[in-house]
Amino acid sequence: QVQLSESGGGLVQTGDSLRLSCTVSDLPFGSMHMAWFRQAPGKERSFVAVIRRMGGYTYYADSVKGRFTVSRDGAKRMAFLQMDSLKPEDTAVYYCAGSMLPSGSDLRVPQSYKYWGQGTQVTVSS
Repeated sequence: QVQLSESGGGLVQTGDSLRLSCTVSDLPFGSMHMAWFRQAPGKERSFVAVIRRMGGYTYYADSVKGRFTVSRDGAKRMAFLQMDSLKPEDTAVYYCAGSMLPSGSDLRVPQSYKYWGQGTQVTVSS
């Protein structure tokens, strides 16, 4: 069954905004760190942002800092990625991921995440 499901991708122009959503089912959402990764064609999957399970700590890749905001809603069992001032280099498939590792783990690497969504395409035209 699908446990993480993303939505909200699309085709936008430079400078536009998008909000990605990730719905978590059949997993203990409150116990999970939630992250966003992205993968552009021909490139490895790379870290974008993470929000810890307690919700108070967030961390961003330098390339998106100040433009993207990660959040979560425990009642809805959802994580979000608000993307503003989009650039063509943000074009990629975006994945949400969940981890129940201890908070001291390196949450910037894909290997720390057991649960993944199917991905949603974001394309930013120039």
